[in-house]
Amino acid sequence: IQRLINKEDLDRDTIRKMFTQVLEGEQPELQQGAFLAALAAKGETPEEIAGAWEAIREIDTIKVEPKVDGPILDNCGTGMDPLKTFNISTTASILAAAGGVVLARHGARSITSKCGTVDVAEALGVDVEGGVEVAKKSVEKCGLGLFNGMSPLVHPKGLFRILSQIRFGTTLNIAGSLASPILPHLGVRGVFSPEMVDRVAEVMREIGYKEAYVFHGFKDDGQPAMDEISNLGPTIFCRLNERGHLEKFILEPEELGVKRAKAEELAPAGSPDKEAVGLVRLLAGQANGARQDAVCLNTAPMFILARRVEDFKAGVELARELIFSGKGLVKLEEWVSCQNRESQVGQARFESVLKKAGVSS
Repeated sequence: IQRLINKEDLDRDTIRKMFTQVLEGEQPELQQGAFLAALAAKGETPEEIAGAWEAIREIDTIKVEPKVDGPILDNCGTGMDPLKTFNISTTASILAAAGGVVLARHGARSITSKCGTVDVAEALGVDVEGGVEVAKKSVEKCGLGLFNGMSPLVHPKGLFRILSQIRFGTTLNIAGSLASPILPHLGVRGVFSPEMVDRVAEVMREIGYKEAYVFHGFKDDGQPAMDEISNLGPTIFCRLNERGHLEKFILEPEELGVKRAKAEELAPAGSPDKEAVGLVRLLAGQANGARQDAVCLNTAPMFILARRVEDFKAGVELARELIFSGKGLVKLEEWVSCQNRESQVGQARFESVLKKAGVSS
């Protein structure tokens, strides 16, 4: 810890050993928190993040291998971003799956926001506590599954314990989100600060991703804002291309084919149940405007990586088509049915959300 306080970078193996002790609970909790805070304050190197990922993956992740045709993609954000929004990435993943992208997501419950991806999925009727085999079968059957990163059935040792207690952005938010039970080759990842964009892209290359987009979205005044592609202001990207090279660029909302919005238009609904109702209304085409734009923007890079479209504007338009054709809502209902140990329970909850949203199945 003193070496980190002195701003000394540590090698991957040293960090791996230190995170192994954290995950195994071999250090007092106060010492664990001091270590995470010192590392975050110093600023993690890609090598250090990779070491943390390796520890989580080796000793604290139950691994599975879904049998599917084609590559598997993961999309998620790190959380801990300054601006709190409705659950954009979950809605985007449903649309991407409706467009033929195979997704194995690895998400968490809310830590500092009103509603995490696991919370909203549960409110919709998805079985998020069924363990890795339930999520794996869902990936295989309907092309979309969610691994609960805060469940001891997925990470049985320490990750879920630490993430449920900590209230600031740490290496675990990044490395933990990457420590999926599967090893996807394609990734779309929002990060909580612009400084992390390059580092996370480098880490993803290091741990085996073939192609990826990493980004952070800004507000109109240029202030850091969200672990999503922004329709409020510019978004800084780093793309890992198929040749293994990193390409950094910035895009404005207008370049991506959408109007500039205001932060309050993307505000969270306030609870998982309300988020679920809003998600259904959006997929039913009842939420035109800034919220729909944000979701379509964040669906676009998944379509690009999966070779469904060639650029962001085409990806945004494909996402809109899937909303207005009703295919997004159909995929959601299919997901609820597939990722469930008790499909009747999930279906009943989903029907309740549809009723509250004023949408017929």
